Amino acid sequence: MLDFTLTEEQQATRDLFREFAEREVRPLAAELDREPRFPAELFRRAGELGFFGMRYPAPDGSGADLLSYLLAVEEIARGSLAVAAACTMQSLMGTFFVQRHAQGEVRERLLAPALRGEVVGAICMTEPDAGSDLFSMTTRAEQRDGAWRLTGRKTWVTSAPVADMFTVFARTGERELSVFLLERGSPGLLVGRDIDKMGVRASLTSEVSFDDAPAACMLGARGAGMESLREILCEIRLMTAALALGVARAAFEDALAYSRQRRQFGKPICEFQAVQAHLAEMRTGLEAARALVLWSAWNSMQGAENSEGSMMAKLFASEKAVEICDRACRVLASYGYAAEYPVERYLRDARFTLIGGGTSEILRGNLARGWCDERCNPTDQGADRQARPRWPRRRRQAGLPRPDGCGHGGDLHRPAPVTGVNRPRGRAGGRGRGGAVGAVGRAPEPGPQGVRAAEG
Repeated sequence: MLDFTLTEEQQATRDLFREFAEREVRPLAAELDREPRFPAELFRRAGELGFFGMRYPAPDGSGADLLSYLLAVEEIARGSLAVAAACTMQSLMGTFFVQRHAQGEVRERLLAPALRGEVVGAICMTEPDAGSDLFSMTTRAEQRDGAWRLTGRKTWVTSAPVADMFTVFARTGERELSVFLLERGSPGLLVGRDIDKMGVRASLTSEVSFDDAPAACMLGARGAGMESLREILCEIRLMTAALALGVARAAFEDALAYSRQRRQFGKPICEFQAVQAHLAEMRTGLEAARALVLWSAWNSMQGAENSEGSMMAKLFASEKAVEICDRACRVLASYGYAAEYPVERYLRDARFTLIGGGTSEILRGNLARGWCDERCNPTDQGADRQARPRWPRRRRQAGLPRPDGCGHGGDLHRPAPVTGVNRPRGRAGGRGRGGAVGAVGRAPEPGPQGVRAAEG
């Protein structure tokens, strides 16, 4: 049975990072936005609190559950989404492959300091012409004289200007991606121009190029890059959703506080129906997004396959975050447009969550494609669901009939025949083409599309 009541340990984690965000992160947020710099002191402080090792088992980390991690992410993001973006990159994508695959001297020298916040990690996936479609990347790795050497160019690399180690995805064969570790100072590794961004400005981002740069080691087996990435893909999406919850909550709380103290026509503006409508929609959207994130996290914690749930949670939470931040700006009116109030920063920052973890457009496509192509009746649960007949895309494109129970072939917009007294009727009472409600269900794991991890 679903029970979202927090355990004592989860409450303690939430309270710890709430205090950290309120006392240390939030007071510096505006300054870090005006004068972008890597938040080194806050970064190290997060390491001291154990944030970077939360999702790794002992002896490397604390082995905290997924929900505890997401609670911590939300609290830091409430203080500053930029600081949270830098910290989450380190806690997941920047260290995961090293923790999972690095061995010997490299592991001992880099992993423990990284989890303390003393060594900064970055992940290099996105390229100028390869974003959501990772298999179109051109960075390649070739093995010569017993070493792997990388040539190519990456962009949107979070924390690259200050990174000490780089996890790099590169092509090692036809539709074969492998993962490599390179260190700052390696011959041929060049950190390029900084990217001046709309928001999350203290989460520094730049280009990185490789000119026959030697790798310290390969992380995992050759060609296992996509498989390794899928191990944390659901967590990347849920982490991005938690970032969205944090900035959305900050926007709602600031808008509510402002509406209580701002007076017009002799009374607080929160007593006006138009403002109340904004506040109601903001809080409803926030709590709906949180419930979806909690449900998806709970599914993951039960060991269930959670690709679909994590996509829906990330999609809904990020879109709601932008909407909530926009409504906060409307509540503050002209002050919502002024840099002296943080809500305009929230709106700029929130757009980051639309991209990291897979763009909304990619996620919508992946979800709908799974529902349309992969299962005839995807609302069925249990073992019977896996045994349902499939309708291959080539048969649909050829106009051939579906297997039994799957309705008509070729016409995706035409519902299956309905029998009995509940046959749907058209607008005029006759037979209607739109009466049956389409079912939805689990989407397949999306292959290379939509795996673009937060900025990297």
